[in-house]
Amino acid sequence: MSYETQKFDDGQVSAKLTNPNNLHVKLRGNSYEDLFKAASIKEAWDHQTGDKGQAELTLYCLIAQRSDRRFNENESFDLKVVARFINQMGFDRVNLLHPHSSVTPALIEKSRILSHLEYVKKAYHDLNNPVLISPDAGAYKEAHGIAETLGASLIPANKVRVDGAPKIELQGDVTGKTCLIVDDIADGGRTFIRLAHRLRESGAEKVYLYVTHAMFHYGFNEVEEALDGVYCTNSYRDLSHPLIRQYDVLGQNL
Repeated sequence: MSYETQKFDDGQVSAKLTNPNNLHVKLRGNSYEDLFKAASIKEAWDHQTGDKGQAELTLYCLIAQRSDRRFNENESFDLKVVARFINQMGFDRVNLLHPHSSVTPALIEKSRILSHLEYVKKAYHDLNNPVLISPDAGAYKEAHGIAETLGASLIPANKVRVDGAPKIELQGDVTGKTCLIVDDIADGGRTFIRLAHRLRESGAEKVYLYVTHAMFHYGFNEVEEALDGVYCTNSYRDLSHPLIRQYDVLGQNL
């Protein structure tokens, strides 16, 4: 590591370089504090080197990535605010692990997407080649690409309304099969809980979930009733729970 950071009692973040060579800042990026750390480190590096050399930023779980549009005219476009702040830092490259949508790399200059495929692959082989499930229409394109790469079967799920009531439709037979739902982020997990129940009602023997960014702010009580296991990375936080199998991304040499 070529830098150190310090947080003062009043919340101020400060940085000090320990090696003024080429810079690679690696942070979760899941808080505004992390973004200020990145900005402080880059400012110290610019001053020390005169902006000569290469400065790279890797963010594993960018804050506000789900706020990828202005939801109401009188509300802020939060991802745009974050992207502007990152762009102003002036990094030569910004690596983003599995962003929620294409809006994030479109807004962040000089960005490069880090694939999550290797982690899905690990989960897939650990479960002895399950059927992949895309949870909704928005996730289908990405899940289809993963299924083609792995040579896996894919069954799409779609949310529809029947007589005004929400319903999940499955476009395939899951009877007696092990299923792996694949998506990017799990927060409360209710979408996956409902889908898991639907898969079991349709005859699935086992139901697992893969998400790159595992938040689970509301705990695991309902999740563990619905799912047989969760595969994820530690991009957002480290988790310790019997249900969870977590892959480390923070220690990777990118």
